[in-house]
Amino acid sequence: MITFTPLSGAAHSSRTTPLAYLLQVDDVRILLDCGSPDWSPEESVEEREFHWEEYCQALREYAPVVDLVLLSHGDLAHCGLYPYAYSRWNLKAPTYTSLPVQAMGRIATTEDIEGIRDEEDIGDGDETPIEDGDADMDSGDGFASPPVNRDKLKGKYVATLNEVQEAFDSVNTLRYSQPTRLQGKCQGLTITPFNAGHTIGGTIWKIRSPSSGTILYAVNVNHMRERHLDGTVLMRQSAGGVFEALARPDLLITDAERTSVISSRRRDRDAALIDTITSTLTSSSRSSVLIPCDSSTRVLELLVLLDQHWKFSRLTYPICLLSRTGSEMLTFVRSMMEWLGGTVSKEDVGEDGNNNRSRHHQRRRGDDDGDEDAMGAFALRFKHLEFFPNPQALIQRYSSTDPKLILAVPASLSHGPSRNLFVNFAAIPNNVVLLTSRSEEGTLGRILFDKWNDRQRADDKWDRGKIGSNIMMDGGINLVMKSKVPLQGAELEAHMQKERAAKEKESAHQAQLARSQRMLEADEDESDSDSDSDAEDEDEVRQALEGEHMDIEGGFEGVGLKRKAEKALDGADWGLDGDEGLTKQLLSFDIYLKGNVSKATSFFKNVGGQAQRFRMFPYVEKKRRVDEYGETVDVAMWLRKGRVFEEEAETDETKDFKRRKQAEEEAKAIQEPPSKFVSSKVEVQMACRLLFVDMEGLNDGRAVKTIVPQVNPRKMIIVHAPTEAADLLIESCANIRAMTKDIFAPARGESVQIGQQTNSFSISIGDELLASLKMSTFEDNEVGYVTGRVVAHASSTIPTLEPLSDLTAPVQSNVPDSKSGPRMLGSRPTVALPHSTMIGELKLTVLKARLAAIGVPAELIGEGVLICGTAAGTMGGSGALEDSVAVRKTGSGKVELEGGASQVYYTVRKEIYNLHALVAA
Repeated sequence: MITFTPLSGAAHSSRTTPLAYLLQVDDVRILLDCGSPDWSPEESVEEREFHWEEYCQALREYAPVVDLVLLSHGDLAHCGLYPYAYSRWNLKAPTYTSLPVQAMGRIATTEDIEGIRDEEDIGDGDETPIEDGDADMDSGDGFASPPVNRDKLKGKYVATLNEVQEAFDSVNTLRYSQPTRLQGKCQGLTITPFNAGHTIGGTIWKIRSPSSGTILYAVNVNHMRERHLDGTVLMRQSAGGVFEALARPDLLITDAERTSVISSRRRDRDAALIDTITSTLTSSSRSSVLIPCDSSTRVLELLVLLDQHWKFSRLTYPICLLSRTGSEMLTFVRSMMEWLGGTVSKEDVGEDGNNNRSRHHQRRRGDDDGDEDAMGAFALRFKHLEFFPNPQALIQRYSSTDPKLILAVPASLSHGPSRNLFVNFAAIPNNVVLLTSRSEEGTLGRILFDKWNDRQRADDKWDRGKIGSNIMMDGGINLVMKSKVPLQGAELEAHMQKERAAKEKESAHQAQLARSQRMLEADEDESDSDSDSDAEDEDEVRQALEGEHMDIEGGFEGVGLKRKAEKALDGADWGLDGDEGLTKQLLSFDIYLKGNVSKATSFFKNVGGQAQRFRMFPYVEKKRRVDEYGETVDVAMWLRKGRVFEEEAETDETKDFKRRKQAEEEAKAIQEPPSKFVSSKVEVQMACRLLFVDMEGLNDGRAVKTIVPQVNPRKMIIVHAPTEAADLLIESCANIRAMTKDIFAPARGESVQIGQQTNSFSISIGDELLASLKMSTFEDNEVGYVTGRVVAHASSTIPTLEPLSDLTAPVQSNVPDSKSGPRMLGSRPTVALPHSTMIGELKLTVLKARLAAIGVPAELIGEGVLICGTAAGTMGGSGALEDSVAVRKTGSGKVELEGGASQVYYTVRKEIYNLHALVAA
């Protein structure tokens, strides 16, 4: 049985993102995608409940019991919440995706959390700046952010950088069309990724179950070929039709968000984008263009398009990418050229297909920007592209009057560089803000899109197949700007005092731990043999000496002496030499030190039975840790001794190199001053122009209504769609006769059950029964009909199926029963004869080809009907119907063969049998 539950991104929902669905196949729970919402919507500061709380709570409950995770695309809507769920909610199930999705998902999540943590106090980061709860702002419309309210911030499920790295490092990567048989609780399932288009590495997941059949998960698919990607394999571009491996699944899970959308032609979209940018940059007003974009996936299509136009038009204006991870993203993509397509792969080998370029061409590629990682991808070496981590770096390089093209993340304008840049950029006349996606509902990007769409004519709306025109923005918009500012004055002094107190507390704690370690080692030394007492005493004195170094460091000097204390402790384990005078001085430093280290010792043996003196207060008895194998080993001590050996074995050159490397790393590390988070209300007087060009790279309604009937699933579930789009797709499928009527569109949290519960058991077939079976091949399996009896053997835990014997059959007596009365004719119940089963899926095109090979004409007449025989060639006429048959497929999967009993009838029936696996009874 299959149970499907949308956690987010369901049908009949106004919010279609993020995507996260729970698919249960028998006892295996599969999480399909794990997206994150936009954490900074345009809503009231006092709001305590965010719209994503229900989704996050549901994911938190299901995360520990999930058995498998499949990620389809490398953007925030599909995998943004996976690192947090992996680290905090125990989502430790095996995770599979393609290599580019793993890399792009890591980059997109890193960019998002860094942008949020630079503006808000999430409360669990590596740094904890002071929240500006007491400062007053007297000028302007600004206001100080209130004290940290954990109840209000509980919905900000933002991971840390270390959690992101750890989570995506655990992901298993697959190649396209690579079947993987799962083990453990998922044993029996086979998953295979296929190209979905839309994003680099985007995946359609095919899940094969022995009990539930084939499940196809295909969301955010694009069948059109783009500049950096090929279209999905779901539709064969050359021959047409559906890819055979993905046709006729038992269950299709697909999205219908753009069912009601008619996309404009790609040529028109590209022309509108390029013409707007060129006319703005070359105008006499010296204006600029701002394009909000994502950080990992769809930005690649924009970069390739802009680079090609810059080369063709010989433009010299800078293309500025405001992203912390932009350079890293391109480095990853350049190393994954086999995942790219479109014109990028052609440009990489040259338009003439000649892989042996001239030396001059190779030299020019190598000198573009000096990046050796890009040597394999000429099309991705963007000569005019410059990277900037923040708007301040861009302002330092170019003034506001210099014409330039700016691509800033994120596309939603909810936080980060794009939002900070928009405040000043939108107030400059003749500047252009060019939107390429609609963004999530409730964000600034969606608000601007709605403003643009509302001012278009009815025929020029974005979903009517037209481009539309740019509009002049007027009026103001109030925005809440969040930022982190350095502390000053009394706030800085209070923060420094708090840090000093924390360091002193931590130092005292470390000193206490070190003292306990010394006391424990002193107890161990007391129980050693008498023959080694002199050497032990010297070691204990040196351990006390080096331990006191740690006490001094922990008291007031801070972290400056910490490394010296560690080295001293390493030396103490091996009895290294120390300063004798300092030893005597430190022996009486700690009054709480146990007596063994302050015991009076001498090089010569004590004479006259003079007793040794010990300090007796305070007395703490330390007991050894003993397990069933004896006394436990102090691993930390052996590690310290190993470090001592390694340091002694190092040469002077190695030590100098390490010191220089450490000094360089410390110089590179940015020491951020103590800071606080502030919020301010800003009113932006917009004077720029606004234009939307759809560059999302998704199927429109015409493609969806064409592809889904050709896939022809037995059952279908619609997700990721508003109510209007979901109803439109259901209505379209209802008008197709051969299309299934089992179509579901569950709401968020609503479960849909398909099929029946199946219990699987392991059984062994006996040799005698196995030899008598007649097996038929079906795809990768062999199937057969078997009848027997289950026998349990004491030597095996798995029961065995043995053939039925005549002795086990019940013996029926021929003597009539006097009590039952006289027998009547027809009184016995009829017994159904065993029947054979045919397994497989008949494709009329394949049957037509087989019949043509043996000389039987056949013709498809539509509506799933194949005419075979003389009627196929003459299409009517006297006597044509006598030697003709019709093969018809119904929506329920049945095959009907109609016609007279002729040679053509038996020939066609034989070929139909040959296309199926016959399981004889």
